[in-house]
Order: sequence, then C-alpha cells, then structure tokens
Amino acid sequence: MTSVTSLRAEYRDDTGFVAVAAPRLSWKTSTDSADWTQVSAEIEGGADAVTVEGRDSVLVDWPFAPLAAGESRAVRVRVTGSDGETSDWSEPLVVEAGFVDEWTAPLVRAAAPTGIGRPLLVRGTVDLPPFTRAVLFATAQGVYQAEINGTEVDDQILKPGWTAYQHRLTHETTDVTDLLHKGENIVGVRLAGGWFTESFGFNGNDSPFYGDHPAVSVQLRVTLADGSVEIFRSDAAWQTFDDGPVISSSIYDGETFDARKEPAGWSTVGFDASGWAAAAEVAEFPTPSARYSPAVRITDELQVREVITSPSGRTILDFGQNVVGRLRITVTGEAGHTVTLRHAEVLEHGELGLRPLRRAKATDHYTLAGDGPETWEPSFTFHGFRYAEVENWPGEFDPADVTAVVFHSDMVRTGWFDSSHELVNKLHENVVWGMRGNFLYLPTDCPQRDERLGWTGDIQVFSPTASYLYEADGFLASWLEDLALEQKQRDGVVPFIVPDVLRGFAAPAAAWGDAATVVPSVLLERFADRRVLETQYPSMRDWADTIVKLSGERHLWEGNFQFGDWLDPDAPADFPADAKTDADIVATAHVFLSVDLVAKAAAVLGYDEDARSYRSLADTVRTAFRREYVTASGRMVSDAQTAYGMAIQFGLTESDDEKQRMGDRLAALVRAAGYRIGTGFVGTPLVADALTATGHLEVAGRLLTQTENPSWLYPVTMGATTIWERWDSMLEDGSINPGEMTSFNHYALGAIADWMHRSLAGLAPAQPGYRVIRIEPRPLPEFDYATTSHETPYGLASAGWKRVGSQYVVDAVVPPNTTAEVVLPGAAETLTVGSGTHSWTVDAAPAAASTAPLSLDSDLTAIIDDREAYESVLAAIGEVDADAARALRKNTKWVAGRSLHEELMIMSGTVAEAAKTALAGRR
Repeated sequence: MTSVTSLRAEYRDDTGFVAVAAPRLSWKTSTDSADWTQVSAEIEGGADAVTVEGRDSVLVDWPFAPLAAGESRAVRVRVTGSDGETSDWSEPLVVEAGFVDEWTAPLVRAAAPTGIGRPLLVRGTVDLPPFTRAVLFATAQGVYQAEINGTEVDDQILKPGWTAYQHRLTHETTDVTDLLHKGENIVGVRLAGGWFTESFGFNGNDSPFYGDHPAVSVQLRVTLADGSVEIFRSDAAWQTFDDGPVISSSIYDGETFDARKEPAGWSTVGFDASGWAAAAEVAEFPTPSARYSPAVRITDELQVREVITSPSGRTILDFGQNVVGRLRITVTGEAGHTVTLRHAEVLEHGELGLRPLRRAKATDHYTLAGDGPETWEPSFTFHGFRYAEVENWPGEFDPADVTAVVFHSDMVRTGWFDSSHELVNKLHENVVWGMRGNFLYLPTDCPQRDERLGWTGDIQVFSPTASYLYEADGFLASWLEDLALEQKQRDGVVPFIVPDVLRGFAAPAAAWGDAATVVPSVLLERFADRRVLETQYPSMRDWADTIVKLSGERHLWEGNFQFGDWLDPDAPADFPADAKTDADIVATAHVFLSVDLVAKAAAVLGYDEDARSYRSLADTVRTAFRREYVTASGRMVSDAQTAYGMAIQFGLTESDDEKQRMGDRLAALVRAAGYRIGTGFVGTPLVADALTATGHLEVAGRLLTQTENPSWLYPVTMGATTIWERWDSMLEDGSINPGEMTSFNHYALGAIADWMHRSLAGLAPAQPGYRVIRIEPRPLPEFDYATTSHETPYGLASAGWKRVGSQYVVDAVVPPNTTAEVVLPGAAETLTVGSGTHSWTVDAAPAAASTAPLSLDSDLTAIIDDREAYESVLAAIGEVDADAARALRKNTKWVAGRSLHEELMIMSGTVAEAAKTALAGRR
C-alpha cells in the first residue's frame, strides 16, 4: 500500500497561510514496497493538474499560476512508484496567500509617550456589514498581542519577533473570522517596546538602537457577503492608553505589572474609553512582508522540583532544567501587595548566581488586584533560568502555584540520538535544550544576560547540528535574509551579530562573517534548498570578495582584528580570544573555506564562470596557507588542535600523505592533553571529524567520553542541563568562572552532536536533502550501542549499531524515494541499498592485546592510554596529596619518551610510592 503523507508548502507546517505567491511543495511517501522510488507525481490544484516526471518530491516548484493576495488553492498529490502502483490522492492541503497586495495601514503609537518603551493599550473600532471571512495582518515596531472583542487572536508570543527593523518588518497573518460579528467590533492590542526600544551595548554604552517608542500597524481584510473585499486599518482614529497594568517591560530587565490598573473590558464593545488619547501615526517604515519562520509558542511547562532556602534565608525554586521562558504564578493576597521574581541559571554557594547576568535585572514584579486567586505571567519579556527566587509571597508558599512556562520558535523536532553511555546521552539532551532556548525568532548566543544577540560565529558552527535536530530551514532562511540586508549596508562586511545593534563594531571577523557562506551551504546539504542558496549567493560572493581583498597579494588574512579560536580552554578568563591557534591562521583558513563554498555554490547554480574563478582562487589561497603555516613535515606553525582540525576538514592539505601526518599529529596533541579538549568555537566542530577522517576514531572516542575539565562531559558531571559558553563556566569548586562573560546556555560547543549523529551512530546526507544517505556507523570501545534517527525531507531515516558478543549488528531504515551508501564496520567496500528496513551482522575487530605490566618506568603515553591505570594512579596520589594529583592531572603532557617516574621526580617520595603501589596492584 502506497500513500502520500506530510504534504507541505514552504516553510511552515503550523499554518495554511504562505508567505510567497508560488510556494514550493514537498511531500513524503509511505509504502510497503522495498527499494521504492517515485516515477512520477500528479499535483492537482482545483481545476488544474500537472504531472511531474521523476523522483522530485522535495521543494518542488509551484506548478500553477502564482497566488494573488487572498487567494487559496486546495492542493493534493498522488504518486506512481517504481513498483508500478499509483497511490490514492493525499489529503488536500489548503494553501492560502498570507501576504497583502499593498500595506496601507500606518503604524500607530502614543501621541505623547511618557518614557522610553512605555507599554500601551491600543484599541480601534471596526463596524462590519455581513461578511464571510476576516483575516488579520499585523506588525509592530516592538512586540504585541492582538485581541478582538476580548479574546486573544492566537497563541503566539513576542510577535512579530526581531528582524533588522530599519530594513525589514514582518507581519503575522491570522484567520479571525470566528472572533468577529456583524456590527461593532473592537480590535485591541497590548503593545510593548521589546527589542525595538531595548538598550543595546556593552561597558555602560547601552542605549536604544532603533527607537524610543513602540508602534503597531493593523490591517483587517474582510470578505463581505456579496464577495467584495473591504480593508479596515489602524489610523489616527484609534486610541491609546499608557496607564495600563504593564508599568514597564524590558527584554533584559523583566516586566512590572500592576493588576489594579487593568481596565476591565477594554477590548470589548461598550467600554468607556473617554480617558484614552488619539493615536499618532508613523508613516515611514519598511513595507511589512509575511513572516515565514515558525511562530514562537509555549512548548512545555515544568513544575517546581525543589524549594530551597538559601543561606541568606531566601526562597529559591529549582525547576531541574535550564529553560527559556517565564513564570506563571497563582497568588492570593491584599490589593497592592507586590511579589518579586528573580531568575538565574545557576546557584553559587547556595544563592542565585546573578553575576553572569551583568546589567540584566531579569526580574518581574506583580502587584495584586486583591480580588481572590490571581494568575499571571509576563507577556513581553523572557528569561533564561533554572532557578527563581520568590520574594514577598503573601501567606504560605505552595510550589504548585508556580510553573515554568517554556517557549521558543516552534520548529518541528527531527533528530534523535541514544546510546549505552548515559553521560553522552545527557550531553545530547543538553544540546537539544540549548537549541530550544536560543532559537527564539533568531539564533541567539545566550538567553539570559544583557546580550541575547544573533552572533554569526555561533550559528555558523552549530547550523549542521541545528538542521538535524529540528526543521530549522525556514528559521535560518529568514535570519539569512537579515544577514544579507545588514551586510549590504557595510559594503560586503558581515557584522558580528544579525540584526546588528553594536554601534561602531563593523570590522570583518573570520568564522563569524563566514556564516554568510556556511549556513546557506548547510541548508542546501540538509534540506536540498537550492533557492535559498541562489537567494543568498550575492551575499556569499560579497563576503568572499571582501576577505579575499583583505588577504592582499600574499593571499593571507593577517594582522586585523579577529575573535580567533574564541574561548580556547587555555585562554585567560578575561581574554577569551587568546587561543593556542594563531588568529591569522584561523582567518586565512576561513578565506579558503568561504571561497571554496562560493565555488561549490556557483557550480550548483550553473554559474560556470564564477565556479572556475573561485575554484582557481581557492587553490591559490590553499597554496599561500601551506607556504606560510605548514612545514615540510606537515607540522602547523600553531601546533594546536584547532589548526590541524581546520587544515584537515577544510581541505587545506596538499596530499593524502600530508593529511595523514596532520591527523597523526592531532591525535598526539589530544593524547598529550590527557584526551582533554583543546579547542574553542572554531575548532570544536572539527576536531572529532578530523581525527575520524585520519584513522584515529578511538582518540575521538576518548575525547568525547572524557569527564575531566575541559571536556564535553565535564559540565554534565557538574549538573549542567544545557551547553555552557565556556568549557569551565563553573569551576570544580562550584564557583562561577571569574570571567566577565559567562553563560550556562550557549549552544556553540554543542556542535559535537553532529559528529555523534554522522559518525558514531552513522547517519549523514550523501546528496542534498538526504536523497542519498550515508550509513557508516563507527563503534567505539566505550559504547555497547549507539543509534540515531532523523526525519529527512523524504521521511524517517535511522541508523545504528549494537555489540552482540563478538559481533556488531547494524540496523538502518532508508525512507522511500531515497537510496543509501552503506559502509559497515571494518569493511572497505560500499554497499548500495534502496528504501526499507535493513540489518547486517559483521565480526567485531578483536580487542587489542593486553599490554605489558605498567610501572613507574612506563612511558607516559602507556599510562594515559590505559584509562584504568591512569585513574588508579591519580586516585592513589590524591589520597596522599590532593594538590599533587591536581597538578599531575592539569599540567602533565602525556608524551612519548618520558616516564611516569620522571614526571613525579619533583614531587614527594610518598607520591611516587603511591603511584607505584597503584600500578603494582593492577597486575
């Protein structure tokens, strides 16, 4: 039986409204037939029907006349497969134009605003004749929620989100037919400043960037009973009120709400608005376009896990998970009583860890109306927190009266991972939670402090992981549109953050600006989105041209400002750019990366002349890089993990032999560091892949499963529930890193999850959109099994392995209309299989022969390579001298040619004796 499922119009699944006149269509097929491929598809839209020959079922061009504003079509699809069977028609998908022909409604705001960002209530009257349909279009310079006749129009939060406001506004499109009636209706809007009036900046130089006062624009398109269409608009006849219950609201500081000031029935007919003022019109603003990124909604609610009384006597609530959202409280007390809620990610010495918030107050205040149980949550702010301090709660506190409300961009979950290693599983869960918290209209760096900005370097390294875990295509495509707009204002320079609100910071930076080339390439690879590649191609090319010009005649980008391998674990707490890998090496490597990606994009798009030109340029940059930074023996001038990771993974090596020598050196560096990570933001997504590609899989495994600081699992052992910004955002003694910049929810270092999916469990795209899948699981000694699944554009795919005695069992599911290249553990050949469920059993490689007994005379490499011996030595030394054990763990370079005895010579005799006894006890 064959059927068509998941018919979708780009990019959103949560609404029938589309943002473009010719939306591409995608569908998936369910079938009992193995090795199934699509031979043709029929697409029907009303009276029109077309046949698409071949396998295309992902982002298929709209085959009908473009939709006009207000027009809709019911589309359905049926397919004929390689088995000769034709499916039934799919369920119809109603596709409706969610855009307008012309935006004619002005923005309206308070005529005499009192204070920057002052929240408002706005209301307008709409008198309707008999009608059949009504669609609300609304946008804001600020954040808003609309209600009609006292009922909120939807469940979305902080609309319309944050875009580069001076260049681009987006609008919501909402069917409100059921909220209106013939005659008089009231459209009400709760409005606050949000990002539009927020003060941005560092070191006391913060101020509003876009404007001082919020404004909203509303158009209501009504189809009358006679079939005609009438547009109702916000204008100067609407009214505003700035003495409502929201006293103040700030993204960073929180919200203050006085329930005594709520005007009952303010958005309903019959309300006395005599004290309200006429609105002022704002005529000039970018023409709003329909938003195609997913809505922000509540996705989870968490109850209090523990009530803590801090050493200072404060009441602190632990929700057990670092989340992004707000608190919902139900409280009873006297009118005028104010409850205060403070938020933080961690505790430090039993109190809220507030220092990482910097100037962000992250505090909400609720003043009671005094009329019985009152339930409230803030509307126009959000916080990153696991812990909340409750102050001035009236009466006896009941933890059931407080709920953590979790929200983020409501993307569809598409990627999962599981293994026999519980700490690694928790790491993966932390990556997911970190993405959830930081994908809120745009990809932010952190959700809690006075920042929460769209740093380009962070998403550049994390975009492959994001694209696996969630259906992030529309989200990232929307953000890239802002990137291109901001870049255009800077003559090709991509700013550090998008939207860009950092005055005076316009320098290009490697790995950050390369988001312009990397993210579109990822969207092609993971979603087969050729159009976004085409749309972003001018931005890609302009960035490549900019940094090529900066590299000059030597083709080396050197001497300029750089973030470098940001947050290298050896960098000082107050100087996070001071990495082991020289910033010029990072910069020039990224010149090659971006030029190479532009050459590849040009080839995909059929821009043959550009493809040849940029390919030649990439070869020139590679030659310059090797001449300057690589010795004849294959050593890098910066002898550090990130340097080798870039050279191997970007394709900067000259030959397979040189690549292997670099991989061998990388493995030696990782071992010398005690199998601890030595990379910052740039190297972290590269190092495991570089080791794997050069035959050092088990080194990558030791690196992944390391629990000492710095490592991916160290934060897990410290109780982390999201990914930290620094490898040691919290120190071993439970104190917060002394650096001025520390976050406990910062997804960049979670980029390792992509390697876990592709290499450890073994599921990767071999052609854009997973049309061909690569199944190549790589078992590790630390694991008994690892498995992953991903909802590809063609359907659910999975891969994984488990150890059964002396064999590996490899299982895979290949979705219909795709094929897979399969490389089994220990095999050299590649198998090709079609869709369906597959299983293979292969012999596991024999365990390595036991080594000779270890002693104080053993080479340091022999000690570190035997995890049990290493741990027993450190434990034994720690029992007699804890400081010596810490020093040995932290400072030793585990290199060949040096014995353990030599390493311990400067320590006391009792230390050496303890180590000797520990090793002897293992025989």
